[in-house]
Amino acid sequence: MNKVETSYLLWALSLFGICGLQRLYNGKIFTGLLWLFTGGLFFVGQLVDLFLIPSMVQEHNDLYQGKLARMNSVGVFAQPTMVVQQVDAPPTRQELMVLLTKSAAAHEGKISVTQAVMATGMGFAEAEEILKEMVKTGYVGITNDPETGVVVYDFREI
Repeated sequence: MNKVETSYLLWALSLFGICGLQRLYNGKIFTGLLWLFTGGLFFVGQLVDLFLIPSMVQEHNDLYQGKLARMNSVGVFAQPTMVVQQVDAPPTRQELMVLLTKSAAAHEGKISVTQAVMATGMGFAEAEEILKEMVKTGYVGITNDPETGVVVYDFREI
């Protein structure tokens, strides 16, 4: 963080012929070099800087704080922390059957294997296995869609 007092001290060196150091200090490299090689734009620019120094310092500090905040948000200066990811237990067969029943209810009591996969996140083989198990209980029937021929599981009570 730059200080206004330091900028004014560097400005005071212009009285000894070294102009523009206050600009270099506040990150204004191009104009700082221009002031250095032209005597502070023939000392006119140097006099104007006498009034601009507080705003130059504030602008530099705001820019610095912004960069620091961005770096912190990316994690460059963040304190290392241990991340513990909670892993949920996989759903039980009973919970999967409930999910399938709810999905069938949303599809007018009928569900295909693909819809079962989408509803539960299971693989095709596992979804089909559970649906066949539900057929054995008698609550679910199995048919084919007359238009597409897709196997459809019919939840009779829904």
